[in-house]
Amino acid sequence: MEIEISSCEHLVYVSEIQQEMYDSAQRRGTGIAKRSIEYLSKKISEGNAVVATENGEWVGFCYIETWSHGKFVANSGLIVSPKFRNGGVATQIKHKVFQLSREKYPEAKVFGLTTGLAVMKINSDLGYKPVIYSELTQDEEFWSGCKNCVNYEILMKKERKNCLCTAMLFVPENMKKNEAVNNQPDLNKVNSVVNAQPEIKYSNEQESHLSV
Repeated sequence: MEIEISSCEHLVYVSEIQQEMYDSAQRRGTGIAKRSIEYLSKKISEGNAVVATENGEWVGFCYIETWSHGKFVANSGLIVSPKFRNGGVATQIKHKVFQLSREKYPEAKVFGLTTGLAVMKINSDLGYKPVIYSELTQDEEFWSGCKNCVNYEILMKKERKNCLCTAMLFVPENMKKNEAVNNQPDLNKVNSVVNAQPEIKYSNEQESHLSV
């Protein structure tokens, strides 16, 4: 199986991918925003998607969307062909599209809305944290994409504060802070090393060659 950043050669799969997105949403009774062939084709041809294939068949797919002038990125439309499910494909695609998002938009916050426990687990492993909806993009175009979801009425009744989907967010600044903390020396280890050093004594005429 190959998992690649999309290109024009993957356009041959776009109709199958769109249909499976729709069918999967119907089976679950929840909706992912319905996207046109033209919209998905644009994502694929611009390299803003990840496509998994095997022996000429499409295996899985996910694409990148940007919101609020590039301040937020969503990895959307994650779908795996029924034939290839339960084999860890979704995790591999998620990791690949997350990496692509970080490379293209290193300062952007990466978010997702999902009802799937498996996706929540993948997101958590990547560093996402559950958040309230107000921490996500407030771009109206993003939220209008929820109109195709069967739960849209619930979302609006709750004034877009929450719904059946769990909101998860990856914040690059938090990762940098964690890295800074992890890179700090362990003072207990440093002190133990210092205390273990033999005591060096100097006579009155002797000058230490050590920096103080």
